[in-house]
Amino acid sequence: MALPDDSALPFSLLQFYATSPYPCSYLPGREARSQVATPTHLIDTEVYSALVRRGFRRSGAFTYRPHCDGCNACVPVRLPVSELKHSRAQRRALKDHSGLIAREMPLAFIDEHYALYTRYQNARHAGGGMDEDSHEQYAHFLLQSRVDTRLIEFSDGDALCMVSIIDILGDGLSSVYTFYNPDLASTSFGTYNILWQAQQCDALGLPYLYLGYWIANSRKMAYKSRFRPIEGLIDGHWQPLDLFDSEQ
Repeated sequence: MALPDDSALPFSLLQFYATSPYPCSYLPGREARSQVATPTHLIDTEVYSALVRRGFRRSGAFTYRPHCDGCNACVPVRLPVSELKHSRAQRRALKDHSGLIAREMPLAFIDEHYALYTRYQNARHAGGGMDEDSHEQYAHFLLQSRVDTRLIEFSDGDALCMVSIIDILGDGLSSVYTFYNPDLASTSFGTYNILWQAQQCDALGLPYLYLGYWIANSRKMAYKSRFRPIEGLIDGHWQPLDLFDSEQ
């Protein structure tokens, strides 16, 4: 399966195939399919950056984008960080968590991280499958990477509060996954983490923070549209998402 406009991209040796249908994780009662880029050993940071600009994302070493029959509800989104306008709640999240210490750690299995991941999944996504992830599944999901990936832990004193996996791309950062302590009173760790990543983009001179996919009718995805301005990849072009909110 050819990728549209692939002549302009630095991965002419890649091949693309569509998976068989599987139950959609976000819209009940629907089936999903993915378009997968292979072989994985050719997808380095440069190639992956080009793929992300065309709506792809990765899970471990698996690089994919939605390719569903008769459905285009998944919209790739990114934040143009220099234009980001903070809401009152977002400013409060920055203030509330300003004391957190961020530290880069090796992209390796750490017992304390896995324990926090398990607690987070059981509290936030019970019954979704990921709450039963083994050591190996956790490692395959978050610790396998062929691109420039950073693991950042956030602590309050000696207490681990949050872990974030981030890919560094040619034109931005890609937020891979974040999990945090679900037992703490604050509910704004996720908001703070996105704002922190946007600040890192700005500090590195990178214009965009890629946030994966947004689905208008999925409550799990609603938080992404609270960051403004936000752009969506519509018909092959990155455009302000506000223009399409009412159409999704």
